[in-house]
Amino acid sequence: MPARSIGTATISFGLVSIPTKLYTTTETSGDISFNMLHGACGSRLKQQYICTKDGEVVERDQMVKGYEYTKGQYVVLSGEELKALDAVATHTIALEEFVPSTAVDPLYLDKAYYLGPDKGGERAYRLLADAMIDSGLVGLASYSARGKEYIVLVRPFQSGLVMHQLRYADEVKAWSEVPIGDLPEIKPNELGLAKQIIAQITSETFIPEKYKDNVRVQMMDLINKKIEGQEITAAPEVPQGKVIDLMEALKASLGLARDSAAAKPALAAAEAEAESAAEAAVAQAGDKKKSRRKGA
Repeated sequence: MPARSIGTATISFGLVSIPTKLYTTTETSGDISFNMLHGACGSRLKQQYICTKDGEVVERDQMVKGYEYTKGQYVVLSGEELKALDAVATHTIALEEFVPSTAVDPLYLDKAYYLGPDKGGERAYRLLADAMIDSGLVGLASYSARGKEYIVLVRPFQSGLVMHQLRYADEVKAWSEVPIGDLPEIKPNELGLAKQIIAQITSETFIPEKYKDNVRVQMMDLINKKIEGQEITAAPEVPQGKVIDLMEALKASLGLARDSAAAKPALAAAEAEAESAAEAAVAQAGDKKKSRRKGA
């Protein structure tokens, strides 16, 4: 089933305009969400807004937005004023410069969106993607929408383009704020062992399918057991050993890395089994939820 676009935008590339559609890059269907309930009767709770001055419940049609410019002092912005700001949004991705693909630190990356060509923009869309692939560059642009201006990065991906929303410089904390202190000198033999461990567990590329959300699998298993009325027992905590000697820990880690490399086929089979169990748990919970709704 084709993805549904969440909006449109026009890439401005010199005098070339490329109409595009925006699509989300993430799936939320597998997320586990909880509702707040009344512990005494199990009924669902609803949120209310209470005025801090008179203690009254305020309905949504009586709410306004305000900015606190000093402690306890607010300037109120009307709905019309906020809409006027949003009207300034051009929904244009104005490419301003191109930089090497490695020039932007991942620390600045925020949300990501797929960009697909809109009607009439297919040729220019393909041209921009191919040009960035050949040059090894990515585009930096300004993009205004929803009452805010964003800095974004546009790069080639698969057979098309991806747009990353970036953080502004003042939104990223300086590394100098992190208390590091004086780090000790590392001995050559320690460095050598650490590099051996890294070499033994190095892969040619990142394969996201290798990594699974084991906490989610366990959570769905717990939920299904609760639905079926099974008694839940907490697993005993495993005591964590303290690292006394760095060299001994490195040598032990090297042995574990060798064992891990030898056990990769079995690990792959276990991961596949865990994935199947997770999918079955989600499907089972969904079926039970549907059957309860029908019964109601």
